[in-house]
Amino acid sequence: MIQNLNEQEMVTTIGSSDMEPCVGMEFESEEAAKVFYDAYATHLGFIMRVDAFRRSMRDGKVVWRRLVCNKEGFRKLRPRRSENRKPRAITREGCKAMIVVKKEKTGKWVVTRFVKEHNHPLVAIPVNGRRSVLLSQTPDEKDVKIRELTAELQRERKRSAAYQEQLEMVLRDMEDHSHHLSRNIDDIVQSVKEIEAKRGAVSRC
Repeated sequence: MIQNLNEQEMVTTIGSSDMEPCVGMEFESEEAAKVFYDAYATHLGFIMRVDAFRRSMRDGKVVWRRLVCNKEGFRKLRPRRSENRKPRAITREGCKAMIVVKKEKTGKWVVTRFVKEHNHPLVAIPVNGRRSVLLSQTPDEKDVKIRELTAELQRERKRSAAYQEQLEMVLRDMEDHSHHLSRNIDDIVQSVKEIEAKRGAVSRC
């Protein structure tokens, strides 16, 4: 079966069915292939990463592209700069899942290889048919870390807002208490003045 799909049809197709890539499937452009596989990845429960490519010897344009699971390969072991630094989480597990697309002479991009199986659990995420795909920011380990930090930042902001609200309540209570003390002091001063005035009147008599 050969499918010829453009970019606008990619997300709608994935959002309305369980369609998966197959060898021979055609796309109008490389971007259309990326949109399709990214939507498929989200529907199935993994993150796409744009991997290797090949350029034409004639004009230098990309004519071959491999799209993989973000758990493809293994992270290179590098010496730790500091013993105090927390080691990074292992996010690559040697997953082989991928899709390879090649640009034909007709200008179409055709799937030449498809590996479906993953070596890790998948977490399916419902896909909206109009979901926007940010291809300019390829998901990888850095993107995962950014998402984690963003979520942590949102939690800290909520916690900070709660602390600020509590602080404002304490300040209001302190201000009310201060006003109350001021009134009591004014009353005491006035009472003392009245007592002194009475004593003065008695002494004159």
